[in-house]
Amino acid sequence: MWLSGPTGQVKSISITSRTVVRGALAGGLCLMLLGFLLNWIGLRFAVEYNPDLARTMGGVTTEAEQQRMEAIYRQRLEQVRKSMDQTMTEVKRLESLKNKFMDLATPVGVKVKPPLIDGAKGGPFVSPVFKNSFFRLPLQTELQQTATEVDEVVSKLGQYEKQWQGHLSWLEALPIGSPIHADFRLTSGFGIRNDPFTGALAMHEGLDFSAEVGTPVLATAPGVVIRSEWDNGYGNVIEIKHAENYVTRYAHLSKRRVVENTNLPRGAVIGNVGSTGRSTGPHLHYEVFHNGRVLNPMQVLPVKSLNN
Repeated sequence: MWLSGPTGQVKSISITSRTVVRGALAGGLCLMLLGFLLNWIGLRFAVEYNPDLARTMGGVTTEAEQQRMEAIYRQRLEQVRKSMDQTMTEVKRLESLKNKFMDLATPVGVKVKPPLIDGAKGGPFVSPVFKNSFFRLPLQTELQQTATEVDEVVSKLGQYEKQWQGHLSWLEALPIGSPIHADFRLTSGFGIRNDPFTGALAMHEGLDFSAEVGTPVLATAPGVVIRSEWDNGYGNVIEIKHAENYVTRYAHLSKRRVVENTNLPRGAVIGNVGSTGRSTGPHLHYEVFHNGRVLNPMQVLPVKSLNN
């Protein structure tokens, strides 16, 4: 109760629970409006003068800031695409080098029978084409699509590595190595020649590698020894059976260092150069057979191994 003056009327106010609730609601509403107003004013200033603060406060960016961010993302995506194009160019170059390697390293007699790797495959190598869809797909979708394409390329590279490894393994199982790694001279080739003892025309079914007595003789491919004995014509002779029904023969050895049924890796020492049997001097007589048919070793041995 209160009096407004000496002659005023007596006035009274009753404070009830309803009055308290109404007052609290009115005060809360005022505070909320004030908060929204201050936040709006703050964001306006932040957007104009500090875009990073605006993003922190309310996730708000100006149009210029949004364009700048998109330009950065596009630039990064373009860098990724350029890297991908360069990678695919390198893959094509490696594919070309691999084909040249196969032509040089694969023996002539087996080029008609390439290795089988996970079934028959073929066709030209075509680089993947990346679609430029910046203005048709959301930026996040474009980033995800690019990441997927990168994963696909990595997977393809893994497949190529597996295939090339298969090719190398297949080649390493064939007798394409050199039987002598020390100094030597080719003194007689494959074909018709004058026999060194009689002078009559005779067929020479191998290559003669002239080297010092005792020079190590190596297995030209992995295989199993099927013959290790003395022969009146070949002297100390060793024969090894390899993959794809290839057989190699090493003759006129001074010593034989392996016995029959021995499994040998490529490059294993099997004997030493000598002049045993029907021979005019120290050398290795080397022959190659495929399916029982004698081959010119020059068609099997890589050119590099003969340029000693």
